[in-house]
Amino acid sequence: MSETKIDYESLGLKVGLEIHQQLDVGRKLFCKCPAILEEGESVSITRYLRPTRSELGDVDPAALFEWRRGRFYEYQSPIKSSCLVEADEEPPHGVNHDALAVAIAVAMTLNSHVFDEIHVMRKVVIDGSNTSGFQRTALIAVGGWLEVNGRRIPIETICLEEDAARKVGEEGAKVVYRLDRLGIPLIEIATAPVIGSPEEARDVALAIGRFLRLTGRVKRGLGTIRQDLNVSIRGGAKTEIKGVQRLELIPKVVHYEVLRQLNLLKVRDELKRRGLREEDITLDPVELTGLLRESKSRVLRRALDSGGVILGLKLPRMKGLLGFEVAPGKRFGSEIADYVRFWSGAGGLIHSDELPGYGISFEELQAIYKALRASPESDAFIIVADDRGRALKALASAVERVKAAFKGVPEETRAANEDGTTRYMRPRPGAARMYPETDIPPVNVTEDLLREAEKIKPEPLNVKLERLTLKHGLSRELALEALSDPRLDLIEKLIEKHHEKIPASVIASIFIVTLRGLKGKGVDVEAIPDERIEELAEAIARGVVAKEAAETILEEAAKNPEKSVDSIIETLGLKTVTEEEAIKIIDETIKANMEEVKAKGHKAAGLIMGRVMEKLRGKMDGRKVSELVKKRLEHHLHPSPEKR
Repeated sequence: MSETKIDYESLGLKVGLEIHQQLDVGRKLFCKCPAILEEGESVSITRYLRPTRSELGDVDPAALFEWRRGRFYEYQSPIKSSCLVEADEEPPHGVNHDALAVAIAVAMTLNSHVFDEIHVMRKVVIDGSNTSGFQRTALIAVGGWLEVNGRRIPIETICLEEDAARKVGEEGAKVVYRLDRLGIPLIEIATAPVIGSPEEARDVALAIGRFLRLTGRVKRGLGTIRQDLNVSIRGGAKTEIKGVQRLELIPKVVHYEVLRQLNLLKVRDELKRRGLREEDITLDPVELTGLLRESKSRVLRRALDSGGVILGLKLPRMKGLLGFEVAPGKRFGSEIADYVRFWSGAGGLIHSDELPGYGISFEELQAIYKALRASPESDAFIIVADDRGRALKALASAVERVKAAFKGVPEETRAANEDGTTRYMRPRPGAARMYPETDIPPVNVTEDLLREAEKIKPEPLNVKLERLTLKHGLSRELALEALSDPRLDLIEKLIEKHHEKIPASVIASIFIVTLRGLKGKGVDVEAIPDERIEELAEAIARGVVAKEAAETILEEAAKNPEKSVDSIIETLGLKTVTEEEAIKIIDETIKANMEEVKAKGHKAAGLIMGRVMEKLRGKMDGRKVSELVKKRLEHHLHPSPEKR
């Protein structure tokens, strides 16, 4: 199913992107704490969060959902990177001026309309990611556009907001967050829902990410940029997919969501074809504890051994539908199980379309059908094994999700999985979610602020591209790769600093070829500090180490980020050798392989080169070694008369 070819245009696919990028402006958005992540010493506080009514008396459904989960939150407050503002024990300070200037500069570059007055709003969030129960966000500008592949992609809004706390653990009803990330400035760029294919969604996200990096004012590394997708098809529903961190995953996420919505529509149509109505699905649980008390199923035994019960629920005329695949590896039963897990806290459910299985025998399956007064030929059922209260909530949630299937695709917020599929998170938030922030006065966008933003507007892509190709001699392909690299600012810095001693292509290749190659091998290249890469470039420029040693040095730096490059070179024995030392090694290698050298003549160069590089790799430029090998072969094959 994952390879299904789909005509996205005929389906009316619409995708909108929300790109969230942390700004690198030194401190947090509403206090003077440094915008850093830190481990180590912290103070813990515990909170319960609850929903409140909006100014119009409504309760946001997403907030109500989180409250119904009955959770409480422990917050670790690090000493350096949090204060009373993050703990919600002190009013927020004024908006970070530098972050505001960067957001305005981005808006101006995207041709957006910047407001004359910036107001901060509160956005209700009670999943524990903010101690106050809301996130502060400011609408900076509306409108504008970004050109991608020759097409103008409209920008709807540009916001400046505070990042959420960092989730570090979960145990039962307790969720643990760390407050170091809370308050780091985020810029959010939302496009109009005009993107028409999975590949275009990726290209737009790439273009926005590249554009933001051109500012030189954004953070780098895993978690500093996040993509949320809003996906819908004709007849389906707008689904918000949160937390797609890897760019290459976007096409798969969009494709799988289209498949999911198409198949949920098929489930709806099949329910109607079978003559079913919502009122046919009723909450009428049946006790199965005694019937299955001796079952060999580990799932059931685990619940029974901890004092739980087993409850069953008949789903009339739904045989085969719970096992219907809606996305790769995901069935309609999985949709119900996700819903149950989040609304009830129960571990999940078992449904008839996957039985016999889970240790439940064929005989037990027939007994369950009989106890539920269900037909094995036409009916389906679900069973839940858990604490009685959770089990009852689980069945009620399951009924609610099955009833929603009669309408097709429910509007909801989903979380992205690593394989491109998604899972239920919560209902989509409503209008009651936003209300004014009363602790922060509006900010006037003055002429001085606009002039300041004008000075830090990101340099146009074509200007940077021209400089990298014409001034520094990079190929267009390598230059474009550099412009897409998260460490673009460091690439430019090192090229400018070392252009007289190191070709720009060598600097660029360290990032584009070496680091990406290491990442492909599973090396945590994000752990390598910029300082180590700067030290590596300096060592190459000084002739201390050959450029061929870059991969070995960087791999070691990823394992030991605190270790200096000079120390790594010393430890690994990678210091460059002199020409005299290299010639000695080459001569020894030729003499050790003289029979093959005499037999092959100059064609033995490859053999000698390979064996010499085993000793000289990373210690001398490969081209230089090749030149010396050819010269020494000539010397040994055709010695001058005086040497005979």
